Amino acid sequence: MEPEKALELVKQGSTLLFLDVPQFTLIGIDTQVYSAGPEFKGIKMIPPGVHFVFYSSSTKDGKEFSPIIGFFIETSTSEVVVRKWNLEEERLVKVPSEEEERYAQAVKQFEFDRHLGPYTLSDYGDWKRLSNYITKDVMERIEPIGGEITVACESSLVGNIPKTTMEVALAEQLKNSKFHREAESSENKGCYYTPVPWVIKQKGISGAELTSVNLDKTHILETILMKECGGNEDRFLGELQFAFIAFLMGQSLDGFLQWKSLVSLLFGCTQAPFHTRSRLFVKFVKCVYYQLKYGFQRDHARSCGIEKESSLLLDDSWLTSDSFLHHLCKEFFLLVDEASVLDGDLLTWTRKLRELLENTLGWEFQRKSDMDRLYFEEDDEYAPVVVEMLNESN
Repeated sequence: MEPEKALELVKQGSTLLFLDVPQFTLIGIDTQVYSAGPEFKGIKMIPPGVHFVFYSSSTKDGKEFSPIIGFFIETSTSEVVVRKWNLEEERLVKVPSEEEERYAQAVKQFEFDRHLGPYTLSDYGDWKRLSNYITKDVMERIEPIGGEITVACESSLVGNIPKTTMEVALAEQLKNSKFHREAESSENKGCYYTPVPWVIKQKGISGAELTSVNLDKTHILETILMKECGGNEDRFLGELQFAFIAFLMGQSLDGFLQWKSLVSLLFGCTQAPFHTRSRLFVKFVKCVYYQLKYGFQRDHARSCGIEKESSLLLDDSWLTSDSFLHHLCKEFFLLVDEASVLDGDLLTWTRKLRELLENTLGWEFQRKSDMDRLYFEEDDEYAPVVVEMLNESN
């Protein structure tokens, strides 16, 4: 990069100044992870916007790590965010406003420049695809008291979760960690996720109607969209992305459970994808596609030398052919194949997701022969018409 361009990025970008961080501490922002060296004091050239910062303290020999602590921030142009390491609590804490302003001026005068690692701008596209629906409003509505997300404060969840392979692994990490601290000792009581009901009890309707309402999750989705999101579909997708990032980057069990609940809710709808919420489902399938695509890229962890610490979340055990996601996708793909009228973009992204799962995990899904041969561009206005004609001819 040319010196003039680099200087401009340093001036315009945001900066994270982390003081007194012990060597070997893992420091991450978005999709990037650093291992703190003796001279490390933060990250520069950060594009303004929403970011997820996370870290994990280490033993002195760098061989054992604590559960990750993470928090979301929204930065502006040239903003400097200052945190100082609290040795006793083994975490980053805010500094007084006057002290923060003094350090911010020092950063802008390049006094810390040689101690700051550059944000890898080539990875920013991945981050934007994972977080494009997360806004300040979404962050403030969901984040826990104090802002910190950590599995170490989620011990109350351990005995109350379905025992899939993935969930057992996360629970065991929490239970056996030598860094574990009881939730009661912290004011952090977890994120304020939207509750997702799974059984609807409604008076005044027949048993058959009640069964239908519970089999098709469209009614539950509509209720959540209107009551919890004010009818704003992007706010709902923001929570989906928030939970996934908290889960994958922050290793939050609570984040995983909420992501699973929201994915199960949408894939459990049989009417909304084709009649009332087609555009929402296009954006939803696109979100899940990029989430899983990124999650499968293990070289991100290997390239940073943290494969051991990240292997739990990147393990394929929660994506086996008998997992919840396989069953949900199988049913949803069949719905799409059998739809009489279908949004062309929804077909395109459903095909992309199916091919990703087949090519990456070796999953197999039943296909209709005619549908199997269809390929459409994302903006193909004739795709729905062709799909409808094919269905009528079968």
